[in-house]
Amino acid sequence: MNIEIWSDFMCPFCYIGKRRLENVLEQFPHRNEVKFEFKSFELDPNAEVHTGKTNTDYLVSKYNISIEQAQGMNAQMNANARTAGLEYNIDAMVPTNSFAAHRLTHWAKSQDKALELSERLFQAVFIEGKHVGDHEVLLQLAEEVGLDRSAAAVVLESNQFAEQVRADQAEGEQLGIRGVPFFVLDRKFAISGAQPDEVFLDAIQKAWDERSPFTMVESSAADNEGSGVCTEDGCEVPQRDSK
Repeated sequence: MNIEIWSDFMCPFCYIGKRRLENVLEQFPHRNEVKFEFKSFELDPNAEVHTGKTNTDYLVSKYNISIEQAQGMNAQMNANARTAGLEYNIDAMVPTNSFAAHRLTHWAKSQDKALELSERLFQAVFIEGKHVGDHEVLLQLAEEVGLDRSAAAVVLESNQFAEQVRADQAEGEQLGIRGVPFFVLDRKFAISGAQPDEVFLDAIQKAWDERSPFTMVESSAADNEGSGVCTEDGCEVPQRDSK
């Protein structure tokens, strides 16, 4: 089963949703047959790289609220993250443009390291308060997950993988995605938002149950003559009951 996840590294619910899905899959008996594919979705493509703002400043400006209200929102988000087993320090989050991080993740995918880098980026943003719009920070994170620092630098200094980021965004919009996280299971079921565990588990089970495109119809023992089957091992001829 393939699960596509549209997300943004500036979205706190994206990391929470990712972890809830992973936690649920630990209970799923077929978890080793489930593959993840991360898709880029920039919540604010026009965001500045170096804003000079704290996350509290950003919330105050965006929602026209008081500092106390913004701090309360941060406290609620930290508490929400703990329900997924994450210890957020969202007050330390550095608002920035996520385009470079998305480009680097697409390159990491070509190196079979997209899952590792995505996890490291989320951790860096919401737990460690790192500035993932800064190329030096991105290079350090890439190196930590086993990627070549020099090759990563070439990607960041160019515009490589920009088309892939834009393609993911466009594909998401065509599917009607307006917010993230957004999970698509085998292109049959979709989950919007960091839903409770039971919602993820129900959707995963339904998607798994519908993997087969048809229902087998078996013949009865009385009329099985001529119902033989051939495989790469040969042809099996059904045996008639002797009377």
